Amino acid sequence: MAGLASVLDRPGPPLWLLAELTYRCPLHCVFCYNPVDFARHEQELSTADWLRVLREGRELGAVQCGFSGGEPLLRDDLEELVAEARRLGYYTNLLTSGVGLTAARAAALKAAGLDHVQLSFQDSTKEINDFLSHTRTYDLKQRVAKMIRDQGWPMVMNVVIHRLNIEHVDRIIAMAAELGAEYLELANTQYYSWAEVNRAHLLPTHDQLKRAEAVTDAWRERLAGKMKLFFVAPDYHEGQPKRCVNGWGSTFLNIAPDGTALPCHTAGMLPGLSFPNVREASLREIWFDSPGFNRFRGTGWMKDPCRSCEHRERDLGGCRCQAYMLSKDVDAADPVCSKSPHHHLVQEAVADAERRAAAGEPPAQPIVFRDRASSLKLTTCR
Repeated sequence: MAGLASVLDRPGPPLWLLAELTYRCPLHCVFCYNPVDFARHEQELSTADWLRVLREGRELGAVQCGFSGGEPLLRDDLEELVAEARRLGYYTNLLTSGVGLTAARAAALKAAGLDHVQLSFQDSTKEINDFLSHTRTYDLKQRVAKMIRDQGWPMVMNVVIHRLNIEHVDRIIAMAAELGAEYLELANTQYYSWAEVNRAHLLPTHDQLKRAEAVTDAWRERLAGKMKLFFVAPDYHEGQPKRCVNGWGSTFLNIAPDGTALPCHTAGMLPGLSFPNVREASLREIWFDSPGFNRFRGTGWMKDPCRSCEHRERDLGGCRCQAYMLSKDVDAADPVCSKSPHHHLVQEAVADAERRAAAGEPPAQPIVFRDRASSLKLTTCR
């Protein structure tokens, strides 16, 4: 019976494999989720390594494979990787800024079997879009949207929402409709990595969020049956934490460019945890046996208030990275939760955003764009 219990306690397979092919990116987004220290991790897996990862992931039970970065189009072997993923039976996604996609390359990716492209925009206006990415990409993205439609891929758009573009939600949705998007995700900023560095610039007020959600609801009625709109709830204003990637080590497996396997994009920041590399271990060993992946599975690791909370199975304690960044305790309840002893830190951040908005006062710290020089500087200082 003990053997049967251990088998039953094992997690299911990682249904969603995210291949972060590179941290190289021509954009310099102020809210990028790539780790702040990305410049210290510039080594990338070879084509052969990635092909093995894809095979091992499929053998393990993964059914969906996303190719992201950085900008995955900077990898010359992207078509080869997509073709192998298709041969193995994955449903494939390309998450891209659009930079590097030409009509010829779009056709090649279609021929390789790519199922789905998610195109990111920063804003509905050229000025703000190009400012937030610190590049001139707005016109290019418009052209890429047409390439996506021309290849018959579902038109899927993602826009990260924050203080600098939240008042443009109406125009953002209108732009998506004009471009023929079938799906638009309005993803309220999660404050880790580069967004945490720039939080004072990005955190909106409660009234701004209420207006944005009301605008989104109105467009949902107007576009019923034509476009799906998703408004991802903001952590800091909700008072309720969300499951980290649907539960640590439950469905999501992230492979960083250098081969480090992670249960979420930013788990590498957590102290006291080590994560294996696919060069040194198989995905099966990593998923089932590595201490890093087992550390926060389920609820056994919890302490109060999570341990005794009636919602512990629903939110699983919230985001571990957010908990660490705000409380400096990896085992703490996510401070966005109203029951957390550190919830006051979130309330103070929101109150500061409200105060500065009312006073028209800009943050004291200049905005920091995601680039190699800033990455090296920030990690040296920290």
